Amino acid sequence: MCGSLFVLTSCAGGADDPGGPLPPAPMGVTAAAGSATSVHVMWNRVSGKPEVTAYEVYRGTTKVDRVPGAEHMVDVTRLAPATAYVFTVRALDSDGNPGPPSAAVRATTPAAVAADRTPPSRPGRPSGKAVGSRAAQLEWSPSTDARGVASYDIYQGDSKIHSVGGAQTATVVTGLRPGTDYSFTVRARDAADNVSPASAAVRLATEPGAGDGRGTAPTEFGVRAHRKDGAYYLDLSWIPPRTDGVITEYRIDLDGHQATSLVWGGTPPRGRSTYSFYVGRDAGVVYRVRLRAKLPDGTWGGFSAERSVTTGG
Repeated sequence: MCGSLFVLTSCAGGADDPGGPLPPAPMGVTAAAGSATSVHVMWNRVSGKPEVTAYEVYRGTTKVDRVPGAEHMVDVTRLAPATAYVFTVRALDSDGNPGPPSAAVRATTPAAVAADRTPPSRPGRPSGKAVGSRAAQLEWSPSTDARGVASYDIYQGDSKIHSVGGAQTATVVTGLRPGTDYSFTVRARDAADNVSPASAAVRLATEPGAGDGRGTAPTEFGVRAHRKDGAYYLDLSWIPPRTDGVITEYRIDLDGHQATSLVWGGTPPRGRSTYSFYVGRDAGVVYRVRLRAKLPDGTWGGFSAERSVTTGG
């Protein structure tokens, strides 16, 4: 027992005591300079209980970024050239309580190069192979640059999904989906942030396995039409698919053809999402509507159920 009210309050736990287990420290943290003023930081997802809802990235003792729990990489910008930095990552639970910091990783930005507007050469044709059902190993020939390559960015389609240091010409890309076709390209970046043309694409397919993508379609999809100022709009609502990353882009089809794209600015909703767009001024027009999400690995997920709606109906 505590000997006074003050001590009793301390024994029972104050406002800063989470009163339960905290998320463990993130593992697999890496840091690589992306340019003279940026560093790319990545880490492995923390799974299990308690659920992780966000990560905080620290430069030394200064918090420089906070990302949702589904994201596992950030580009730390506005750094000084030719400077060594130390980074750590902490996982936060649903109440915002941080777990212990990860092991510290170090990265040094290259020296700035004045008036350099020449990008590196195109990386050589990459080769690759699937590593099981959720990863791929990639290799490529190095680019050349008058002042040196600072980093390589790996793209799936038009989405950057990975970065490595300029001295590295091989990597393993993780977080892929089983039984899925992928097309990867590589771009080189120099210290002045000039980016090379994309390499030739390497295509491969991951091995079949659990989670083969059948759950990547939006669910509970609904659509209705409304009229405003003499024009008709379609109002869409859906539940985003559950993935290992944040979904920021959707493709919307009308009558089997792409009609528009939706790209979220800011933080996309995790629960029910809604979107409204203009379709014309004519009443009695029937539309068949469906949508699909662009997944964090750069591929498109499955289509939602198709719904029909009539303007003015």
